[in-house]
Amino acid sequence: MRIVETYSHLNGEEYLIARQPSLYQEIKDVIAAVDANGCRTKRSREKTMPGKRLYSPKALNREFARHFNAAGWSETRYNYYVTTNRSQMEEMVRLPLKQQKTYLLDQGVVSPIKSYKQTDFVKNQIAVEVQFGKYAFVAFDLFVKHLLFYSGGIIHVGVEILPMMAMSKDPAGGRMLSTGIAYYEGEVYNILRHGRTSPPVPLLIIGIVP
Repeated sequence: MRIVETYSHLNGEEYLIARQPSLYQEIKDVIAAVDANGCRTKRSREKTMPGKRLYSPKALNREFARHFNAAGWSETRYNYYVTTNRSQMEEMVRLPLKQQKTYLLDQGVVSPIKSYKQTDFVKNQIAVEVQFGKYAFVAFDLFVKHLLFYSGGIIHVGVEILPMMAMSKDPAGGRMLSTGIAYYEGEVYNILRHGRTSPPVPLLIIGIVP
């Protein structure tokens, strides 16, 4: 696959270029190594295109995982305790997990709630998500997952890899991805609409095509 466009939010790309150029190159190398045509294995069940051969999100994700894992990128979980009290959250967000629980117990919380978020590919405090899912999944990555890992001190930059709109349609005008799949142009537009500082985490969004 190849990169068509990139969007840098809060200097996410600039950080990679200046501080982690080798990791940025690894991300580019992984994208280039993925053979999208070999992942065009899904048979559509949609009424508008029954039986049409489409790109399979599962197959694409497996290919990205294979190449990222081979390059030393691995899944990372961020465990934390939940509170609806802002002052408590601000006090405990940087504490180790056990200290978070102890802090909440000391604050009178009877049964602290433990939770976690998971990111597929993390290396040297850079997180990468490859998303061929519905719009809601991308919004969750950008406005919840990357932000949580960033505020927890786990990462410095979040990277989101998305298909361009052009990947959804073949030259004849038919679709090549299922309907409802998020695309680069739409998600960058959503960030622009939120303003220059939202979400408050450095991001690099990468738009790709076969």
